[in-house]
Amino acid sequence: MEYIRKQFYTLKERILEERKFIQVIAGPRQVGKTTLVGQVLSQVDIPHSMEVGDAVSPGDSDWIHRIWEAARVTMAIRGLQEYLLVIDEVQKIDNWSEYVKREWDADTRNRLNLKVILLGSSRLLLKKRLTESLSGRFELIRLGHWSYREMHEAFGLALEEYIYYGGYPGPAHITNDWNRWRRYVKDSLVTPAIEKDVIMTSSIYKPALMKQLFELGCGYSAEILSLTKLMGQLQDAGNVTTLASYLGILTQSALLTGLQKYARDDARKRASAPKYQVYNNALLTAYRGHGFAADRTDTRAWGRWVESAVGAHLLGLAEDGDCRVFYWRETAKSGKEKDTEVDFIIERDGELTAIEVKSGRRTMNSGLPAFTEAFHPKRTFVVGTGGISLETFLSGDIESFT
Repeated sequence: MEYIRKQFYTLKERILEERKFIQVIAGPRQVGKTTLVGQVLSQVDIPHSMEVGDAVSPGDSDWIHRIWEAARVTMAIRGLQEYLLVIDEVQKIDNWSEYVKREWDADTRNRLNLKVILLGSSRLLLKKRLTESLSGRFELIRLGHWSYREMHEAFGLALEEYIYYGGYPGPAHITNDWNRWRRYVKDSLVTPAIEKDVIMTSSIYKPALMKQLFELGCGYSAEILSLTKLMGQLQDAGNVTTLASYLGILTQSALLTGLQKYARDDARKRASAPKYQVYNNALLTAYRGHGFAADRTDTRAWGRWVESAVGAHLLGLAEDGDCRVFYWRETAKSGKEKDTEVDFIIERDGELTAIEVKSGRRTMNSGLPAFTEAFHPKRTFVVGTGGISLETFLSGDIESFT
């Protein structure tokens, strides 16, 4: 039996409504966008067709008109009052949004009840084209990386397995073969995501530098490192501005981000050294891991995996919860003192929640009291040792935390 994600119900409800908006399903590769649409189509009685733009020449923009016209003719021949056209990988077609706009507006003027679903794995290009050409004509359904609850219910992954192997459903059944699992993640998930969804659809002048930044950044997930120091580990020449722009593209692609330090003014946030954070812990494991047994028994290494899993969970929730995720650190005034740090800060509706992650022995934490004194957050708590259990936290939603 196939697993049903919550977005299934949203899409089904909207498809059954009166024709109002184009429904856009956007998310990273291999998170189940096509599967989700197929599940919905099997549960509704609307006649439909599904077209894929993956193998179409990018310059063949008339392709959109042809498949749209085919749907119209089908409706006319069969005397249908309602039809659903699904277009997968629509972002592969040059200027696709202009052609979609033209066809959609023509149906609206002619009062033709032709409903449309668009799917795309390049969220960056989708977002740009949607806002430029299709403003007011679409609704966006975000399909993100799989959560612990979803991976546990669908594939039986235990908590520690999820922390290590992350939330990709495709290789969930081969986690017992470390080398096979890692090759699959790199070859079948990462390479297409970087080469097709990022480099081919963005202004990337140094593809090799982008790849190096991605791989290093994944390995540094849950760690703070300035872009200047990171440059010293990159083989290709670049500058901080270039790296910052590439990191921004990776963020919009839901692969890797650099969390900013929380501050009251935006200038200080932007000037801070980023805390690297993957959107899916599988990416950390693929580029930093040495195998589950080795990393699980290394207390320090496992602490990094736990903190990264918490960060990835927060990033997933932040997209739907209309909030932002930061970290906080105050540098010690003397060499005898330690820096004061809080792992994650959530900002939502002008209110703050501070979260510290503990995976080892219970220790004193000066970061939360210091942050509380400085910023007066609505809520502060510990995840892990001495606080909310990891399993409880990774099963929760943003309303529970803020």
